[in-house]
Amino acid sequence: MSSLVVAVIVLSVLMELGVAQSSNKTTYANTPLKFSCGNYKPMSPTSFSRNLNSTFSQLRSQLSNTGVYYARAQNMVNGDAVYGVAQCRNYLVSIECLACFDAAVSAVEPCGDANGAHVFLDNCFLRFENYDQFYDDPQGNLDDDVLAICGNESRSQPITTFNQAVKELLSDISVATPRTSNFYIASTRQLTNATVYAIAQCVENASQAICKNCLSKAYDNLYSCVPAIEGRAVNVGCFMKYSEFPFFQNNQTINLIPLLGRGGSSKSSIIIEVCSSAGLVLLILALFLWYRQWNKSKVVGKEFQGARCYSYRDFKLATNNFSEEYLIGKGGFGKVFKAIIDDGIVVAVKKLNVGCRAKKEFENEFNLISNVRHRNLILLLGCCIDGPDLLLVLEYMPQGSLDKFLWGEKKGSLNWKQRYDIILGIARGLAHLHEESHVKIIHRDIKSSNILLDNDFQPKIADFGLARLFPEGQTHVNTRFAGTMGYTSPEYATCGHLSEKVDTYSFGIVALEVISGKSCSDVNYSGPRMEYLLDQAWQLYEKRIHIKLIDEAIDPNEYEKENMMNIIEIALMCTQSPASLRPSMSEIYLMLTTELKLEQRQMFKPTLIDANRRIHIGGN
Repeated sequence: MSSLVVAVIVLSVLMELGVAQSSNKTTYANTPLKFSCGNYKPMSPTSFSRNLNSTFSQLRSQLSNTGVYYARAQNMVNGDAVYGVAQCRNYLVSIECLACFDAAVSAVEPCGDANGAHVFLDNCFLRFENYDQFYDDPQGNLDDDVLAICGNESRSQPITTFNQAVKELLSDISVATPRTSNFYIASTRQLTNATVYAIAQCVENASQAICKNCLSKAYDNLYSCVPAIEGRAVNVGCFMKYSEFPFFQNNQTINLIPLLGRGGSSKSSIIIEVCSSAGLVLLILALFLWYRQWNKSKVVGKEFQGARCYSYRDFKLATNNFSEEYLIGKGGFGKVFKAIIDDGIVVAVKKLNVGCRAKKEFENEFNLISNVRHRNLILLLGCCIDGPDLLLVLEYMPQGSLDKFLWGEKKGSLNWKQRYDIILGIARGLAHLHEESHVKIIHRDIKSSNILLDNDFQPKIADFGLARLFPEGQTHVNTRFAGTMGYTSPEYATCGHLSEKVDTYSFGIVALEVISGKSCSDVNYSGPRMEYLLDQAWQLYEKRIHIKLIDEAIDPNEYEKENMMNIIEIALMCTQSPASLRPSMSEIYLMLTTELKLEQRQMFKPTLIDANRRIHIGGN
């Protein structure tokens, strides 16, 4: 960021330009209203800072062009990606836009080397992140509600007329803005002795639905400011402002009537129309209820490539209304129950908490695993959609999850042959997802608690709620992080860089857990520094004594020392960075089942991102 400080200083005389106001009121056009810094650090602050400065320069270059109010740029040199967006208000000329942008760059400098930040000013908005998901979904992974910032000065009499004018103007522009091509509106409302000025703007590449939803919330929050003579509503997805003082020219307003489809205030007109058409509303409601019931009856009992739709009532009875006595597991999106249906068939019922994210997980998991069949992948038997909760019906795994046998209540009960079969089965299941399925699937959350065991202790990969189809012909995509810290790869945790090698890294961590009987999140404080499992494994490998990593519960007579050390080295190979150093899962399976030597590959220190987002590199 420092390379742009000089530009900020040089242009500081321009920062008060804004748009001239016709009163003595001070302009805050380029004063930060709100800013937020990311919580995490990049892997390499030097590379990230270089990419950030380059991104800022590209954004500034784009905004310097006449008529350009929205810019985005990215730089991904050395893996520390930076994605940036800048947007100016459309009433500005280029020099005013650049002055605001420079002020915004200066405003985020206190964030230091945080891997993300955003700042709001009256005249512009700036945001950068280390992932690109926010380009199309600005509110995607931020718990950032619309913030109303009200002026300190209140309107004098008559207040009622002023309040009504502001209400109608804000209502109209909140409805009209999503219907424009550039998501921007400037308009006024005339009073007897004054004028109200207002604008609304959404991030230009957001969807119409996101813009509409954001401005609806902005309207609700901003109207609470009246009778203050000015106010602003800010959010990463939209901006809205009203003022009794002009902050744009009269010839810069936009005719709202064609966008609203009527002459009066949009929301009040809609209410009148609906009230005068009560019979039509009742008819539409009746048709909707009929359609929903018809659609349910059509879906229930339907077969979808072997996946059946069950009745919610049956599972409610089979689990005694989902009581605790039938509970066999729980996770972030809901609980798993044991149920006996269809004359004695035992199944696992995954009951998801109601919510948009849960629905997305439900659809994702159903669509992915209903089309996948493999002995090391959990089998989807069906689903239930006719009740208050979403249910996935899965094959029942009597032995439960792997973590219980490694450090849980059944700790130490697995012999080496069982552990080796588990490692081999996970590798085989992932190789199928990555290379043998009709589409490439990346699981994204491979961990011991997501590995289930059948009666013969054969593993099955479960919980595909975060799994993702991979575009054909692409080596990777950039997306926001979803997974479990400690198991996930550094390039994905810090940069959102997703490829099948993310699963490879997780497999390596799980393999080390199976061999050692320890959790990857356990910390060893016996040495000069705290060590996680991966730290410990690498240090032992460097000393060529990694045989000491083996769980003491395993009988030494059950394994050959050289073969065991070979498997540990394979696991460490899976955790190397960059991702290109990691073998594919089919190569890993081949290494585990043949005499293929590892000396042909050079080993590099692995990188671990722990649960607290701290970076550990090869035990150093």
